[in-house]
Amino acid sequence: MAKPVQVGAQGHAEERVKFENTLTAHHHQLPPVYSTPDLVRLMETAGFHALHPFCEEGEMSVGVAINIEHRAPSGLNAVLRAEAVVEKVEGRFITLKVTVHDGQTEVGRGTVTRAIIVVSKFLEKWGIPQP
Repeated sequence: MAKPVQVGAQGHAEERVKFENTLTAHHHQLPPVYSTPDLVRLMETAGFHALHPFCEEGEMSVGVAINIEHRAPSGLNAVLRAEAVVEKVEGRFITLKVTVHDGQTEVGRGTVTRAIIVVSKFLEKWGIPQP
């Protein structure tokens, strides 16, 4: 089973906004700004990095809930940095505070909840073929 997760543990993720991360990539009439689904992915990636050190061989964390605000737009080539900090541990469910900044502006904030799973058992339970 996973190692005990410590409140305060942190993880980070960073990316430069490319065309495929923009609303325009999904529909030509939308503005060329960073999409909310990409913001969520960046936040979840930071959460994954925060929890990865607590996972044993064959374990990983997966997202189970998210409550975020996309507070400011970001254009092409902006560099966004997400930070996730463990706030609460309830069994295998871990709530992390997440923020995303572009160096000047808070682009997003909120919480994500992740669960630590045994990958093989998870795939078997849901009937998903293992790679």
